[in-house]
Amino acid sequence: MHQSPAVRLIDEGVFRDLIARRARPIFRIISYLLKHKPFRTVLTRPLLGDLLSQSAQLEELLDAYGARNNRRWRRFRALTAAVKLFASVSYKLLHIQYVLPSYRLLRIDGDFVAATQQAIAFSSGVLEAAALGLLEQATRVDVTVPVAELQAIDYSEQLPNGCLAYDRDERQVDNAAAIVTHLATAFLNLAAESELLHTVAQSQPADYAARFPDPVSEENLRYLKYRFHNLQSLYDTYVSETVVEHLDADLPVLRGHVSVIYHLLEIATELAHYYERHVNPQTGDSDLRNRPVVTPDELLLTLMGYAITYSSLFLSCGQRLCQGMLKRYAEVGVIEVPVPHYRGFHVRPATLVAKIVLHYGSEVHMELDGALYDAGSPLDLFRANEKINARKRRWLATEIAQSPLLKQAVSKDRIDEAVLHIILRLAEQGKLVIYEQPLQLASELAPQEGGLLEQVTAEIARLQATGQIDISSGLTISFIGDKRVLADIALLASHGYGEDSYGNNIPLPRELAYLRR
Repeated sequence: MHQSPAVRLIDEGVFRDLIARRARPIFRIISYLLKHKPFRTVLTRPLLGDLLSQSAQLEELLDAYGARNNRRWRRFRALTAAVKLFASVSYKLLHIQYVLPSYRLLRIDGDFVAATQQAIAFSSGVLEAAALGLLEQATRVDVTVPVAELQAIDYSEQLPNGCLAYDRDERQVDNAAAIVTHLATAFLNLAAESELLHTVAQSQPADYAARFPDPVSEENLRYLKYRFHNLQSLYDTYVSETVVEHLDADLPVLRGHVSVIYHLLEIATELAHYYERHVNPQTGDSDLRNRPVVTPDELLLTLMGYAITYSSLFLSCGQRLCQGMLKRYAEVGVIEVPVPHYRGFHVRPATLVAKIVLHYGSEVHMELDGALYDAGSPLDLFRANEKINARKRRWLATEIAQSPLLKQAVSKDRIDEAVLHIILRLAEQGKLVIYEQPLQLASELAPQEGGLLEQVTAEIARLQATGQIDISSGLTISFIGDKRVLADIALLASHGYGEDSYGNNIPLPRELAYLRR
């Protein structure tokens, strides 16, 4: 890219002196850190916060003068950005380490404390490499590095034990059950959007690179990070400092899981950004890809093996926690909805109903003629189809019996025409749906005992069994269980169970978006 002729170029010496002056604070911190190797032995949140602030300011200044596109300064700028990012990652990791005891996290597979310590060692190691590289590059561009003037006391984080008394008045809430169920439902819905976390957690390290850019990308992780931050804010707005927070011991546990997932996604987002921007063989910039401060494999191991994998583990715990909370607050109800138009509870409608039930973790049953079926099991719903089809045929037989066509005398060689005529008339009346044209009637139709009615109903049963037709009876069925689950089932039923009368897929409403994942 060529320089615009309208842009005035800054004198190199003037720019160098500007950067040297503005970089003094960050180099004082780096010089202090270099006296204590490895860095992690003296890293504190006050120090990292200062380093993050100074590196961000220096990066902004470099960008304002176009250092990114300047051969002399672009590596200096890239290393400044690396110091900023890994100062931020290290700060967040230390935050997790400090607040972990207050989160009341449920037991998971894996040692999260040890894994966090390993992640801190990794991040501080990269920070050290980036800082050393920045010092080296400062020498190359003739920026003077000041002598360290800082002491350990300047960034001490010796924190006394204990906390302040909880003596603030609690807020009153009108409906504790509604608040708990709203939060638990919101978590479950968000968990359904976070399938990429489980996908990565089930991957082997050798496959990590193949997870970019689908399903893992900075964009996807940033989206999830903001969603969990919003959920944390929702909790703090409606639950924190309220009576209900002390009435239900699971609420602070839920808050801890939301928070730790949010912080892990913060870290994952920043590491994904660094991977995509700087070390990915396809998209990374050449300055840091050719002389990296961290290898792609090392970065991916912390990004996916730590940040995303533990997000997945805590997400699964949170799901089970929320499902248990919803069961405690369940309000049992009954709804009556139509049977799916296309072939009853075949694969698609049965699976979608079961996914709703499993999403909430509640017990819901479908009731038909006094028999109960587990609505969380597609196979159990399939089992009801035989009884549903029998009811349809009984209803249709009653309708056919009232047809004047049955009163006409039919000769033996005209039975097939009579049967076909009656079936077509039933379709015209909306009582049958024909899926295949032309219909393939049985090769030999002859009068049966009982007459034409029995012949027609027998042939309809055969055509229904072979999938050529179905009966539009307007049959309804009942579901019994948690009202929140029933509300989603009713919404699904009102949208045809995800398909039209001919079995074609149709869009589901936004409220049921979790079913498409």
